[in-house]
Amino acid sequence: MNASSLPPLRKTDYEALSDFRHQLRKFERFSENAAQAEGITPLQYVTLLHIKGMRERPWASIGELADRLQAHSHGVVALVSRCEAAGLVERRQNAEDRRLVEVHLLEKGEAVLARLAALHREELKMLGGVIHRSIQPY
Repeated sequence: MNASSLPPLRKTDYEALSDFRHQLRKFERFSENAAQAEGITPLQYVTLLHIKGMRERPWASIGELADRLQAHSHGVVALVSRCEAAGLVERRQNAEDRRLVEVHLLEKGEAVLARLAALHREELKMLGGVIHRSIQPY
């Protein structure tokens, strides 16, 4: 799909998109400040969240984290190393496939994530109505 095949935008569409981007940036700023107040980087918070958020298992691979973070694997390896040095995660070899490295949350990572995720959930509840109103069907 390209832009020329879409219906033209109205002024209200631009307003809605602008409102949405504004609320999205406010949420990002909130998230950055909350993570830093916990002594971690925003990217470390998102990494912890993606590990805990993996469906049907309590760990993530480097490749899965790279996909979730939309980053290169070598950058994620460095990020996981920093999380490991901070005592937030640990790497383990997969029991069935020794080539696969699992990234698991440690107790400290679980505690930091629980506090931050609770704050983020409350912030999203407050923004929910604003974001919903910003995105109206055409």
